[in-house]
Amino acid sequence: MSRFEICGVFVATWNVGRKSPDSEFNLDDILQVSEESDIYVLGFQEIVPLNAGNVLVIEDNEPAVKWLTLINRSLNKANFVPLRGPRSIGSPGGSLVFPKTSLRKASKALRTENKQKLKSCNCPIGLERKNSKEFCFRCPQSQTNENDISSEDDEDGPNGPSSANSIKYSLVASKQMVGIFLTVWMRKELVQYVSHLRISCVGRGILGCLGNKGCISVSMLFHKTTLCFLCSHLASGEKEGDELRRNSDVIEILRNTQFPRICKTSNSRVPEKILDHDQVIWLGDLNYRIALSYSDTGKLLKEKAWDTLYNNDQLKIEREAGRVFKGWKEGKIYFAPTYKYSLNSDIYAGETVETKSKRRTPAWCDRILWRGSEIYQLSYERKESRFSDHRPVCATFWVSVEAMEDGSKRR
Repeated sequence: MSRFEICGVFVATWNVGRKSPDSEFNLDDILQVSEESDIYVLGFQEIVPLNAGNVLVIEDNEPAVKWLTLINRSLNKANFVPLRGPRSIGSPGGSLVFPKTSLRKASKALRTENKQKLKSCNCPIGLERKNSKEFCFRCPQSQTNENDISSEDDEDGPNGPSSANSIKYSLVASKQMVGIFLTVWMRKELVQYVSHLRISCVGRGILGCLGNKGCISVSMLFHKTTLCFLCSHLASGEKEGDELRRNSDVIEILRNTQFPRICKTSNSRVPEKILDHDQVIWLGDLNYRIALSYSDTGKLLKEKAWDTLYNNDQLKIEREAGRVFKGWKEGKIYFAPTYKYSLNSDIYAGETVETKSKRRTPAWCDRILWRGSEIYQLSYERKESRFSDHRPVCATFWVSVEAMEDGSKRR
């Protein structure tokens, strides 16, 4: 009889408005560190300016390293080991030093498991068995696929990861594609059950495959359950018909995301497409707007008429019409629209004379959806940081995964 493990999963999405955090920035409230989860999935959009230099020349990884450093400090507060680099960026008070290092090296320092083990196929080689769901997960030693596509362009050295053994949460995956950044963390003792880690990027937007818009997807086998986490930034715009461009982005992401095959058995059930995973969570700035005028939306906001506003939400309308996200679920929204705010304020852009030129109809651009069995959403809310013109959106889940037998634990 199969045994199942219940894991708490925390998910957050935040468009940070092309701003880079300083070393005093605190993520504790956003990450809800007082209510610990087993897995943390954090997706950012616009972590760098979307200029020609970042898109066409060389990707700026410095903001991604800063966000990793801040996440590490919050999740591993009791056993915080600062990242070190050849040069560092510090705060005037000296409370935290940002390492001046590459994303590759920063990610390596935060892993407790050698990345080749996470990427590896642990399926037995040279054996065949028909209709064997169990067969793919019983090999006690992992096998490394030398042709695997790396989640970052790096390899751990012979001594393995350099992070301290005392940390509570280990980085499992991190990937940047221009302004989109996705990072996955897990309790250190759970990392041994991860294998077949793969990452796929699909670019959309004006520059298409160069990725000023698009999606990063992380696929993994966790115990015997296949998980997929996606972070996307879809087409912007509030003109009539722009929602169809967003629908098109979703369709193309689902069609074009392809995870490399790394299994050595022909009957493997480790999927290569998003929708073939057991459980999938999609987060990001999906950019769907409210199909009302600025003035009508403003009146309903003052009345806190969330149901009326939500009934005019483009994503809700498009989903119910079957044009996008068919078969996906989203929790009920009981919070105010998350975009667009005047910087460092609680006022929507356009409500003052100074911000009228930047006016946008307030909207729930930032969303979290899921599909699959044995996923139960516990909360769905926004946080109140004024750092960006978006508010971060967070959700917590209970996820039931089919567990490995103790004897087949990865070593």
